[in-house]
Amino acid sequence: MSYSIRPLAVAVSLALAFPALAADPAAKPTVKAAAKSSAKPAAKAAAKPVAKQESAPPASADFELAHNLSPAGEERLRAVVDRFNKEHGGNLKLSRLEKGERPAGLNLVSAYDMSSLLANARNFVPLHEVMAKAKEPFKPGELSAELKGGVVDAKGRMVALPLVYSTPVLFYNKAAFRKAKLDPDQPPKTWFEMQGMLDKLQEVGGYACPYTTSWPVWVHVDNVSAVSGLPAVTDKGSLAFNGLPQVKHVAMMTTWVKANYFKLFGRRDEASKHFIDGECAMITTNSREHVDFVNAKGVELGVAPLPYHDDVYGGRRHTLADGPTLWIGAGRSEAEYKQAAKFVSFLLAPDVQVELVRAYGGLPLTAAARSAACSKVLQGGDCRQEVIDVAVNSLKGQGASSARHVADIDAVRIITDEELEQVWANKEPAKAGLDQAVSRGNAYLNANPAMRKAQPF
Repeated sequence: MSYSIRPLAVAVSLALAFPALAADPAAKPTVKAAAKSSAKPAAKAAAKPVAKQESAPPASADFELAHNLSPAGEERLRAVVDRFNKEHGGNLKLSRLEKGERPAGLNLVSAYDMSSLLANARNFVPLHEVMAKAKEPFKPGELSAELKGGVVDAKGRMVALPLVYSTPVLFYNKAAFRKAKLDPDQPPKTWFEMQGMLDKLQEVGGYACPYTTSWPVWVHVDNVSAVSGLPAVTDKGSLAFNGLPQVKHVAMMTTWVKANYFKLFGRRDEASKHFIDGECAMITTNSREHVDFVNAKGVELGVAPLPYHDDVYGGRRHTLADGPTLWIGAGRSEAEYKQAAKFVSFLLAPDVQVELVRAYGGLPLTAAARSAACSKVLQGGDCRQEVIDVAVNSLKGQGASSARHVADIDAVRIITDEELEQVWANKEPAKAGLDQAVSRGNAYLNANPAMRKAQPF
């Protein structure tokens, strides 16, 4: 494949060197899960008639949903669980995911905890199997195809529920744009165009942090690669994000760091607070964060698709979706699995999907839920239809997708974060850094072949 590169990009690429910096792969993560109590057996029928007693509600399995959400996230999840228990006579309780313990009956697993799940596949059972045995209606074909990454097996059957998926977008402060004499309704479409805007935000707007990013590996490796038409992980599970488009992009970010256009605050979502506080004018992060940004003091929220490089052959491709997924633990009773199946059906109901958008900002899983989401949620002021539209449209279009993401393999993500930080601190060239990340990451995957899979079944 050939690439047409701008003269500036050529100059950047000519400055790259190729030193080898060997390092040991990060340690293999362990499972995060919660212990679970068993359901009580039904009482044996009495041999003789007894006096008629007041009927009691049917007993339900005492079932746990384990998670590692923040206190605010847990509070929102509790509201959903309480509603399920009230409407369906359930007894679902929340618990915390803990390292080294048996998974709970239901487990809300973040993308960054997927490595633990893959390393312990026998601790889980496929979603489609549980739904079928419980005779619970289940129509996976109604779920958006773009939101099934990492949760379908080789036969296309769903093995888990993609509960709170989102995709990276560009959020910007319209007030900051006005201050810098920029049109607040014309956000940048390309990274090259964005560079000129960052200069104005710094020089005219007076922003010490024109741009930042959360989840740097997810945004700048997985998704920049996807949008450029070169998935960061091959179909066979090998890392391949050290090609010319990725090197050019990472090198461009290095020049932004030197010019104080780009501030890096951490490997996860540490940067989001700096955008909420009005310190940074633009941020790339997951679309779901609009529920945290929309009421930020002094921030007039704007949203745009993740920028792309218009000098890469083939034009813009689609972004990737990822997020917390619901997995079902193995070794449970029939009653427990029936409750698990009912909870999944409850979560897929359009009105509950609306509640999840309100609480977490994730993308609605079905077309019916998508059309209803913001029409209801806007009454509470927590949803922005434009964010959902931008995110959904970003996921559509041409381009190859890998179900496996660099950011989901914990040890590989750590390795890649380390190399990006070295490059952006101007301690090694972009080509050398990405070569090292790929080499070290593939060495880890060769030693841990289960980590090459997108899902355990």
